[in-house]
Amino acid sequence: MIRQPAVAGSFYSKDIARLKSDIEGFVIKGCEKQAVLGIVSPHAGYVYSGRVAGNLYSRIKIPDTVVILAPNHTGYGVPYSIWPGGLWRTPLGDAGVDEEVVDELVRDCGLIEKDQEAHKYEHAAEVQIPFIQYFNPQSKIVVMVISSGNSSDLKTIGKSLSGVLQRLRPDALVVASSDMTHHESQASAHRKDKIAIDEVLALNEDSLYSKVHMMHITMCGIYPAVTMLVCSKDRGAKKAELVRYETSGDITGDYDHVVGYAGIMIN
Repeated sequence: MIRQPAVAGSFYSKDIARLKSDIEGFVIKGCEKQAVLGIVSPHAGYVYSGRVAGNLYSRIKIPDTVVILAPNHTGYGVPYSIWPGGLWRTPLGDAGVDEEVVDELVRDCGLIEKDQEAHKYEHAAEVQIPFIQYFNPQSKIVVMVISSGNSSDLKTIGKSLSGVLQRLRPDALVVASSDMTHHESQASAHRKDKIAIDEVLALNEDSLYSKVHMMHITMCGIYPAVTMLVCSKDRGAKKAELVRYETSGDITGDYDHVVGYAGIMIN
């Protein structure tokens, strides 16, 4: 079973040489790396969010298992959809699925279902994979698309994921794929995104969830972020760091309608 790339050639280059060159332009050479439990990483086209993602991944020791939690932009599939197995293909090669972790998660948590429909055209997980492959070509992945905002379910999944990883893959990284405020002015995006980012930095998933909804912050990966925070704290996380924040306006010069991008690591 091979999940073919859905957004190569649009969100990022489908040419291997160009893709490697683009990633090398985003990463920080020679910076100190650390093992982390979780991250928030953006998922826009690389021309917009690649620098934030590249700077973030440069700071991390990419382990041999990476769990990617993505929002559902397409509406397809089940509420908590995990890709069953096989390979995810990008121009940089094939990333194998850690099927042992997938199977254990499905056994451990009845909310999670094996499903392909939610993944076929979803870009939010796919755009993380070339960065993972660049830094650790041997890394296996687990990809879950989350469409339900039931906070109790999100916490249940986060704790189940923590338990499975502590048993099977204690060094695994959990990626919450998320962009921040969408299509507002630079000033509005900065103000709203600071509110959400501060709650992530405080490791406060309840306040993050409530403030994003109450203040109409269009953080598309809020549900993956909540799940990641619950999982990371259950695994012992004590602190978080904002590596980089930008908006699309910083790239295009259009500050009237921007999208925000944050790179945050939790350990």
